[in-house]
Amino acid sequence: MCPSQAVTGVSLVLRGNTLSELSIWGGAVRIERDSRQEARLTIMEGRDMSKIVVTEFISLDGVIEEPRWTFDFDRAAEGDKFKYDELFEAEALLLGRVTYEGFAGAWPSMGHDEFGQRMNNIEKYVVSSTLADKDATWGKTSVLRGDVVAEVTRLKKQPGGNLLVEGSAQLVQTLVAHDLVDEYRLMIFPIVLGAGKRMFPSSMPQPSTLKVTNSQLVGSGVVLLNLSARSDPTR
Repeated sequence: MCPSQAVTGVSLVLRGNTLSELSIWGGAVRIERDSRQEARLTIMEGRDMSKIVVTEFISLDGVIEEPRWTFDFDRAAEGDKFKYDELFEAEALLLGRVTYEGFAGAWPSMGHDEFGQRMNNIEKYVVSSTLADKDATWGKTSVLRGDVVAEVTRLKKQPGGNLLVEGSAQLVQTLVAHDLVDEYRLMIFPIVLGAGKRMFPSSMPQPSTLKVTNSQLVGSGVVLLNLSARSDPTR
């Protein structure tokens, strides 16, 4: 028997010179060979956990509500790519009920390009205690009705990719307050609105220091800002 080794990417079974099983995976593995000359890679740990990525259009004073005011600004091609990349890097959307219902009423009629098709076809999770299953019909949708923190923590522990949170002010504030956000992707507009729902809660259990991973000034003064909420993204 060979010792355990750290391998990321695949799990496979070899019988003789024939590959009989292959799956995409990751983690530490144990390599064994039995009397039938079968080499087996056994997974000792699971895949990376899912990451929660919050993306918002946001004013200088932190407002994210009803961002029609963003139409007054040019975000340039770089801003379009910023939104495109985050959507196609995501495995699912995680939304509050109000944002979900707004999107569900608009996006089905805007599926004429790749972005619209992705929005309509990507898996969705919606946090709500009132939304009935019969009304959660925008593509593949699962309604999370239990304790928000417990439900989202359970999702994060599952193997997978990014869970993209858009809009959903109340949900975002809950995620921030309970340290569940892994990354922020913000499109900051040079405007002070003075009123409206804000992204961050009015109080925090303790300060949260973020790491700027990328920033770019585009168009008519719009800032594209990436921040990591954790020094260790696997935590």
